[in-house]
Formats: sequence, structure tokens, C-alpha cells
Amino acid sequence: MTDAQPGRPTENAMRRALKRARDGVALDTAEAAVLLQARGEQLRDLSASAARVRDAGLEAAGRPGVITYSKKVFIPLTRLCRDRCHYCTFVTVPGKLRREGHGMYLSPDEVVEVARQGAALGCKEALFTLGDRPEDRWPEAREWLDAHGYDDTLAYVRAMAIRVLEETGLLPHLNPGVMSWTDLQRLKPVAPSLGMMLETTATRLWSEPGGPHHGSPDKEPAVRLRVLEDAGRSNVPFTTGVLIGIGESYEERADALFQLRRIQRQYQSIQEVIVQNFRAKPDTAMRAMPDAELEELAACIAVARHILGPAARIQAPPNLVDSEYALIVGAGIDDWGGVSPLTPDHVNPERPWPHIDQLAERTRESGFELRERLTVYPEFIARGEPWLDPRLLPHVRALADPETGLAREDALPKGLPWQEPDEGFTASGRTDLHRTIDTEGRTGDRRADFDAVYGDWEALREQAAPGMVPQRIDSDVREALAQAADDPTRLSDDQALALLHADGPALDALCGIADDLRRATVGDDVTYIVTRNINFTNVCYTGCRFCAFAQRRTDADAYTLSLDQVADRAAQAWEVGATEVCMQGGIHPDLPGTAYFDIARAVRERVPGMHVHAFSPMEVVNGASRTGLSIRDWLTAAKEAGLDSIPGTAAEILDDEVRWVLTKGKLPAADWIEVVKTAHELGLRSSSTMMYGHVDQPRHWLGHLRTLAAIQQETGGFTEFVTLPFIHTNAPVYLAGIARPGPTTRDNRAVTAMARVLLHPHITNIQTSWVKLGAEGAAEMLRSGANDLGGTLMEETISRMAGSRYGSYRSIEGLRAIATLAGRPARPRTTLYGEVPAERVAAAEASDGHLPELLPLAD
Repeated sequence: MTDAQPGRPTENAMRRALKRARDGVALDTAEAAVLLQARGEQLRDLSASAARVRDAGLEAAGRPGVITYSKKVFIPLTRLCRDRCHYCTFVTVPGKLRREGHGMYLSPDEVVEVARQGAALGCKEALFTLGDRPEDRWPEAREWLDAHGYDDTLAYVRAMAIRVLEETGLLPHLNPGVMSWTDLQRLKPVAPSLGMMLETTATRLWSEPGGPHHGSPDKEPAVRLRVLEDAGRSNVPFTTGVLIGIGESYEERADALFQLRRIQRQYQSIQEVIVQNFRAKPDTAMRAMPDAELEELAACIAVARHILGPAARIQAPPNLVDSEYALIVGAGIDDWGGVSPLTPDHVNPERPWPHIDQLAERTRESGFELRERLTVYPEFIARGEPWLDPRLLPHVRALADPETGLAREDALPKGLPWQEPDEGFTASGRTDLHRTIDTEGRTGDRRADFDAVYGDWEALREQAAPGMVPQRIDSDVREALAQAADDPTRLSDDQALALLHADGPALDALCGIADDLRRATVGDDVTYIVTRNINFTNVCYTGCRFCAFAQRRTDADAYTLSLDQVADRAAQAWEVGATEVCMQGGIHPDLPGTAYFDIARAVRERVPGMHVHAFSPMEVVNGASRTGLSIRDWLTAAKEAGLDSIPGTAAEILDDEVRWVLTKGKLPAADWIEVVKTAHELGLRSSSTMMYGHVDQPRHWLGHLRTLAAIQQETGGFTEFVTLPFIHTNAPVYLAGIARPGPTTRDNRAVTAMARVLLHPHITNIQTSWVKLGAEGAAEMLRSGANDLGGTLMEETISRMAGSRYGSYRSIEGLRAIATLAGRPARPRTTLYGEVPAERVAAAEASDGHLPELLPLAD
């Protein structure tokens, strides 16, 4: 019989799909939807092939025949939530909590007591479960947080995770719901793993009235997928999964699994996938909906195994499978999840946990050994940096078997300090790189973990392809030129795009208009600053794919300066006439969040008159997340330590379509904007930048420039706009064959000219980069609307590591020569474009031309 029952696949379709699964052929969504409906003998066939895939993965992982679990306690930090999921019994309301004698949140003492009892029983995981951002819905939650000194629920989660680590030694696993990129940075240092169920990608279940997620802002599938992607970008070992039987179709169920595969392929960050079956609960809107049958659960597990592959860790909660352990093991799981000898499953309170001895016996009956793991899986422990924060390593190592990465089952957790590593500011590595990069070059063209730290290159290539397609421009260039000459503030986006694409005589005309606008706005003087760059470390695991500067700590070119070395270099710069030091570095996992304060303070104490221009928005977010401070409070503390202004680097292109190709883990555009706005509000001015000529298009340049103009109109805090042409030679994204080989001369002229036009009259200083373009190239930009040459630099490692050919230092005489090439006079300036004191001018003039002989300092 080949005709399908209504809604059921045909026998032929099932037979074909089963054969493809047996043969190990990749399934598509339609075939997966067919296999999700396998029952009876068809399910046994499907499970057998899925089990073979699972077994191959366990063999490759070095633990054949092992199914794992985590011994945990459940900490329901708060049962309040802003969402209204129609199947949930975990969430309650403030009035009910009061009637039952409970607070809005567990108190700190209650949290620690549960964890302490669990530690005494040998538990090693503290699972924090709570509702999403209850303070956004319930005034009582906001009042509780205010009364206890917490900005938000996640600040309380962070604080309690630290207490559990320090007072009990249990490893926190945090399930706080939807998290932003910044939230993930805040929580990663206090928990070896985090989690959030995807549940489903069926948007209609969220958007349509009556759907199980209707009225729940945090259950929009696109929002939850973004969390999973941000976790991957942030190198967070992450638990997720699907909830089946809540009204989704088989096609939608299959789509959710394929979305998980896509994210895992790109970031390798999903440590486990939970396949959970819906169980109707009394007193909920979905109490009459039938439970997902166990054969349906088994089919989904088997399909998940085929889609996600042998390396995936797939879990089913043992308290939701009745007595059908063999069915579930046979379908391809390799983990039972967390099991508690102390606390109930607060999400499914009617389903008690099986005793661990019973679970071990039932697992053994299916031919497997039950072994305890930690909340973070062995694979991530083995990877080490950047997946585990250094402050967590002592806690994890105390409980992990050094050979297998599984739990030491005889280990009893005990509290350990949660603190920064001791060796944060010890000089190490190639500390003379700023000098020898010009004489000896870099050791190799790429870092040793090139194939891992940046994510999956093939997936990235597919992601980048749409953005690489040029846009057709139909606007009249002559009309746009006329408008730019008459009133550039009234250029439409279409006209601006036409000019960004201009070439030939039209480009010459555009550059002429920009040069006239420059002359009318800031005059003919070409400005420059006597400054020194100090890049205090190049150890970084952020995974910026355009960056050739970042190194692993063990790479031959890696280095970190001591505080004394930083201060010595600043003092030396002062001696030769500098008015500014520009200090930036990699996101070194061992540097504490207060390290930036120490750096600024060290320079301020050694050279009180030096302007400290330091710390990109990425470094600001890193410092804030590591200290637990808000962006505002962290910047305030940095200012008190000696910070005067911040560089507007880390902007790249302020469009996440491009950013997520250029970088794996750098801050999103919205967070960059938040940092610079907050800095401006606090009186810390900044530069602004754009790096272009990689995987971007003129439409992205336009959006970026419009964003900067809007910020400047709001804050007035930008001192200048700096054009940063992409240096491709050693850039990973170019070596992988994805990016263009930098911008063309046409691109450079168009960007410089349009920066002058589009930022007028808000940002009046346009800077070009001699270190990236050389003397002739910089002079051409001075004829195209730029008025500033930046600084003498004295050392420049970032562009040189990327392959720039124009050195690390330019004398005052050399900068004046560039201005002369453009037919213009030159004069020095301060960071804020003020007049340089005569004493500084004299010191710089007296040392000019001899500067390279004074560098570097001997270690």
C-alpha cells in the first residue's frame, strides 16, 4: 500500500528516507520530517542507524559504551517571569509567593544552603533556573532587587554564582532565559556553562493568539536563535534543545534541528542538545493537550542524531521517559542530563528523578555504563582557552578527571576563591615585537589555532556571499554632485550611494567638492599629533577574522607588557615631545577587569601631563563584564584612574550583517554605540573609525557614516573620523579566501570624500592613515577631503602584523612632507584638536629624526 493516511508520509517516502539514514547520506528537511513520523518497525530501523552514529561518536570521543549524567542540585532563584508560556507550572505570581511565605527571589543564604547540602551529597552542578527578566513585568521584583542592591536579575544571578563557587565549590550552570551579547560576557566568568532551550522555530506558535508562546516576548524564535549565535561568538559552552509536542508540525520540528546544526557547525559551541517531550500539567492553559508519545520522542532523538552527527551530545531527561529507558537509549542519546538526589525537578515537579543507582542499572541493561560528568562537557575542558574563564579553572580542575574530563566521582566539592590569576601583569613573550616587526617580521603568517578560533570557514563563506554582491545604482550622479556642492546635509541615501560608487571624472568632481568643503570648514592646515602607540598585549581569543595582531599565549609572536614597561614607554614618549599615548591591547583572558585602571594609573603617575587615550569599546565591555560593573560605572572608574579619552576603534562596520563575517566574538554594533554614547555623556570624548574594503559594500559605508553623524548630533563627543583601509596580507579572512584584497584607490578616495560630505557639519576633522596608505596615498586623501594625518605613532604593531609596508614611525618632518605633497602647511595639535604647549613643541622638534634610536626600552 503506497497511499498515505491523512497527514502521514507514503510508504515509499519513508522507505527512501530510512535507506538514506542507514547509508549515512545527509538528510534534508523534508526527509527529516518524514522520519520524525517513524513508528513501530520503521522506528526500530531508524533508531538502529542513529545508534550506530552515536556509537561512532563515543568511540571518537574516547568513551565508547558510556552514557553520562550530571549530579546536580536545582536552584530556582526566582519563579517570577515576564513571559506567559501556556504550559508552564514553574512560573507563579508575587501574590502567591507571599501567601506561601516566600520572597520574590531566594535569599543568598537560601541559595548557599541548597548548594551546601548538594555538595555534602556529592553533587557537582548547581543548576540555576529562573524566569526571564521578572523586573520588567513585576514591580515587586524590581523593588526586591533595588532593596538588595542589584541592578537587575542577572546581576543577582552573577553574584549568587560567585557565592556558590566560593562557599561550596559546586559548578554553576545558568539558565536565565534570553541573554544579550553583553549579558553573556557578564555571566561567562562565573559559570563553566550556560543554557537556554530553543524549543521551536515555529514563529506562529509565538505570534498567533492562542499559541503556547503568545504573549511571551522571550519566546520569539529569532530572538532565541540570536542568543545561541551570541553564545557561540562568545565561546560559551552552551546547552540547548527542542521541546516537542507543543503544536509544531513535523517540518517545523525538523527545521529547529537544522537550525541547531547550522549554529553548531559555525561556532562549535553547543555542548548538548536536549530533546524533551511535552507533558501536560494541571492548572495550565494546555492542560488538555495530549502528551508527546514516547515513540514520538524516540523518533525525534534518532532524527536529531542523524542531523547533528556523531560529535553531538544528545540528552533526554530520564524522569520524562516513564520506564522506556531502552527505547530512548536505542534511539541514540548519550546523556541523561542532570539528576538530583536532593531537589525536585521544579519545571516538572510531578515527575521525580530516578535514583542514580536505578538509572545506572537501566542504562546497563541497554549495554552502557553510566558515568558522571560535570556541567561542562569533557570536550570543552580539553579545549581550554577561550572556553573556560581562568577564574573558573581551579574549580573545574578540582572536580574533573585529568585523563577523561569526566567527573571524579569520589571528589567532594569544596569552596575555592573566585579570583583573577596571579600572573596577570608579568612581562612575557616577544615584548620587542614593536621594533622587530620592522626588522625581523612576524614568525608565521597565521596563528597556530587558525582552523579553530575563527569558527567554520566554509559556513562563513556561505554567510558572506550575499553581502559581497554589489548593489545596482540607478541614481543620477550629476544630480547628486550638484546637491553635494550646494548643501551636502540634504543628500538623500540614493544620491549618497551614487557618489560612493562614483569613478572617473565623477570621482574627481566629488573629491574636489569634498576638498572645497574641507577648506571652508577647517582651513588649509594639515594637523598631526606627536603620540606613541602602546599595545600592551596581543594575546586574544576574540576571533576577529580581520586581525593578524592577535595571538594565542603560546604562539611565538605573543607578548604581554608589565605595568612598568607600559609606564616606561609613556615616559620615554614624553621625553621626546609626545602629548598623548594611545593604548590598546588584546582581550587577554588573564588580565583582570581592573587591569585597565592599573594601566591608566601607571601612566598618569609616571607622566602626569600625558593625555591618556586608551581602551576601545571592546576593551570597555570586557572590563565591565569582568568586574561586574555597568558600562557607566566602569568608565567612571577608568576616568578616575587617569583615562582622558577613548579610541573609537572596534567599530569596523556598524552593521551586524558585516560584523558577524568580520569577527566571531567582538561586540555587536548596538553595544559599540552604547559605549561611545556613555563615554561622551561622562565627558570622555572619542575618535570614530571605519574599517572598509573587506566583505563590505558602499551601502554599508553609508549606513555607518549616517550612524556616526546621528551619534555626533546627539552627543557632540567625537573628535574626528578616521578612515582605516583594510590591510589584507596576513588577515585570516583574506587567507581563507573570503575577503577582498583591501580597498582600491577609488574606494579610498570615495570613502574619504564622502566622509567629509556626509559627516558635515557634525564631525569636522577627517583623518587619513599614513601607516596604511603610505606618503603618496595619504597625500591623495588630503586632496580628497581629509585634514589630519594622525600621529607619529613611534610604534605600530597592529597594521604591521597585518602586512602594512609603511613602517611604525613617521617623524614630524616626514608628516610635514606628506602635507607638502598635498600643497598644504602642517601644524601640531593635541588629542582634542587644541593648541600644543610651546614646551611640548620644542621638545618634539629637538628630538625629531632621532626618535627611532631611542626605541625600544630594554626589558
